[in-house]
Amino acid sequence: MKVDWTTFWQTLLVATGETLAMVLVTLLFASVLGISLGLLLFLSRAGGLFESRVLFVLLNLVINIVRPVPFIIFLVAVSPMTRMVVGTTIGIAAAIFPMILVAACAIARVVENNLMSVDPGMIEAARALGATPLQIITGVLIREALGPLIMGLTFITVALVDFSAVAGMVGGGGLGNLAMTYGYNRFNTSVMVVTVVILIVLVQLAQHAGNYFSRRIMRR
Repeated sequence: MKVDWTTFWQTLLVATGETLAMVLVTLLFASVLGISLGLLLFLSRAGGLFESRVLFVLLNLVINIVRPVPFIIFLVAVSPMTRMVVGTTIGIAAAIFPMILVAACAIARVVENNLMSVDPGMIEAARALGATPLQIITGVLIREALGPLIMGLTFITVALVDFSAVAGMVGGGGLGNLAMTYGYNRFNTSVMVVTVVILIVLVQLAQHAGNYFSRRIMRR
């Protein structure tokens, strides 16, 4: 079935806006939650500033359960929870909720790994100088790991573009829903191609922005 491109561009613009909204809102909330979880993982592990085996094992278990599950399966699996929290399982809000959960777990692991790469000698030196745990966290750990952390967040952002497309295919809106409704279901290759091109552009923009900011920070 042919598409009237004179009017379809408006639909395409709306779908692109929905995809951007899903990615940016998810990135914002997932970053706050994921960075907090990552810090707790690092601080509660053996030898950490706030060592707690129970907390570490619990957080580690939750993250290890969520991360390996393919997003499309996770999306369906948490749909009862999504309905309870959001009130529906269809639309942008319903897609954002599971995206936040998955992205937060991924970000938590990225944060933990980057913090583990910080030289332990710097932490011990800060302790010897009388720095408080908060000063060590903000002035040593986060400062030293910030550049690689931004690169990790860039990788997560690219993954979120992919997640948004998957969510769209099951009623989440955005470019994925557009490709499914107007492209796949109507056997319209041109719509599929245009959608793929836009997704590639979004990924490239996210990657270039992440590379730029990480380089700026690492040069300081």
